[in-house]
Amino acid sequence: MSDKIRREVSEEEAREVAESAREKEWKHPSFMKELFLGNFRFGLIHPYPYHDTWTPEFEEWYEELRSFLVNEVDPIEIDESEDYPEHVVDGLAKRGCFGLKIPTEYGGKGFDQVEYAKVMELIGAYDSNLMALLSAHQSIGVPQPLKLFGSDELKKKYLPQCAAGAISAFALTEPDVGSDPARLVTSAKLDGDYYVLNGTKLWCTNGTKAKLLVVMARDPETKKISAFVVETEWPGVSVEHRCHFMGLKALANGVIQFDNVMVPRENLIGKEGRGLAIALTTLNDGRLSIPNGAVGAAKQCLKIVREFASERVQFGVPVGKHEAVAHKITDIAATTFAMESMVKLASQMSKNQKLDLRLESAACKEWNTHNGWLIIDDTMQVRGGRGYEKESSLRARGEKPVGVERLMRDFRINRIFEGSSEIMHLLMAREAVDKHLQVAGAIIDKKVGVFGKLMALPKIGLFYAWWYPTRWLGWGRFPRYVSYGRYAPYLRFINRSARKLARESFHGMLVYRDKMERKQAFLFRLVDVVNELFAMSASISRAMYLESTNHRDATNAAELCEIFCKGSRRRVKEIFHRLWRNDDARKMQVANDVLGGRHLWMEEMVEGLEPESASPELRVAESAAGS
Repeated sequence: MSDKIRREVSEEEAREVAESAREKEWKHPSFMKELFLGNFRFGLIHPYPYHDTWTPEFEEWYEELRSFLVNEVDPIEIDESEDYPEHVVDGLAKRGCFGLKIPTEYGGKGFDQVEYAKVMELIGAYDSNLMALLSAHQSIGVPQPLKLFGSDELKKKYLPQCAAGAISAFALTEPDVGSDPARLVTSAKLDGDYYVLNGTKLWCTNGTKAKLLVVMARDPETKKISAFVVETEWPGVSVEHRCHFMGLKALANGVIQFDNVMVPRENLIGKEGRGLAIALTTLNDGRLSIPNGAVGAAKQCLKIVREFASERVQFGVPVGKHEAVAHKITDIAATTFAMESMVKLASQMSKNQKLDLRLESAACKEWNTHNGWLIIDDTMQVRGGRGYEKESSLRARGEKPVGVERLMRDFRINRIFEGSSEIMHLLMAREAVDKHLQVAGAIIDKKVGVFGKLMALPKIGLFYAWWYPTRWLGWGRFPRYVSYGRYAPYLRFINRSARKLARESFHGMLVYRDKMERKQAFLFRLVDVVNELFAMSASISRAMYLESTNHRDATNAAELCEIFCKGSRRRVKEIFHRLWRNDDARKMQVANDVLGGRHLWMEEMVEGLEPESASPELRVAESAAGS
């Protein structure tokens, strides 16, 4: 069977496959792309596109959903039963929650990205299991790729089903294929009017409940990857296993087998061979779901620590009055403000078709999930034993069931879902050096001969003779920010740091040359800098807008913005310091030593300590197979 096949590919082939799927042209401006180039174009995000007014229809629907969640959905029951109650799924479907972004002409709610973001924030604050169900269905399941790439016939056939509650899933990962699509082995061979689909997909979120799947499969002859809509009731489609995880206990995630499944030719999404591009575009658009949900979780944490630290008394005073706890509370509040500023900005900007947000979406996903995890960890620490205790246990002994341990278990996957933090770093790092590769790529490309390198030198010299000095000078930056008042020092810092970021990426190209792509620690630090600069910029723009409109929360926002920017400025300086002063080479050497078995002496105590986890029947079967 194809699930036993392992497609071995070279590093060069894997890189070419990933690069072919990447959208190479930048047809529209990108704030973060400009930061990588050393240009601080604050005007792309300022004035902040603030949005706090909603249509009466949306507000009425939103309050109805909120009431449904509070009165009819018990997150503790969902967690402990490890399933979605039927009345909950039916209630969500009845309220149109499976068609939030599906156009009204297909039976959906027709919400824009900002309205959708508000819903995801609410659900993320209430129950992560529901967040995963709805986000996977609408962001990476059938609705989004069909909206973007599907034919009119596919839209008419499947979007109404999705809007009515037919759950969908996305099938890309395989047992031997994670983020490296070059090794994908699921095949789709054209035979007349049908594609014959064979293979196995792993970790299909919603897969065990899905009626519809988006499946990525490879043509066995051309090797090109395409995307298809597959109905799970078709012959040959089977759920082989439901996966169970540390958190998200109700997650309908599983292993899906395709055995000679006949997929109608018209169920191809977009064009043949465009599957990876479709997947990447869908993920770019859909990645804002998780960071919006992360904001909801962070706000829930802020509420939890405020209440507990105000009520719990230690050594004669509330625990929130102790400096160690007070600092955590401040960091939670300020970071939550920045998280919300970033993702609400990106959500609002996504409505502007003249902006490219692929980097901003990735930054929101990586930065919010990373910092959301830190917030939850601090919340656990503030509540102590009560944070570690399960809600059901707290409730059984008469205390308020505050689910910090469930929140921690459920949230951790967000740093892996829809592109792990490492993959987000790699995706963004590729753009950090993109301009340098365009201009000077011939110098470091092994395929280019000596003559080709010599021919490229005049072009390279002309570009860098202008570009490099301007990354140092930054003309006019001091008077430019005088009118920004208290925020001027931070804006000047962002300007200086953006130019330094561009210089350092260029220096990295000069030093590491063709080995640059392997210097992930160096590249990741560049990305960490630009993410912090984006968070600072979004926070400042939001705070300034609130002040300019005399918003009731303007003073509070300014306080949180400043404390966040002070901390972010220190982090950026530290990251720059570690660009060239680090233990990267030594750590690589030690890792190679560990992998090579040099440090097996450290494992002697645990050797043979693994439990006999397999069932007796399975052990007998494995023994027979081995003999």
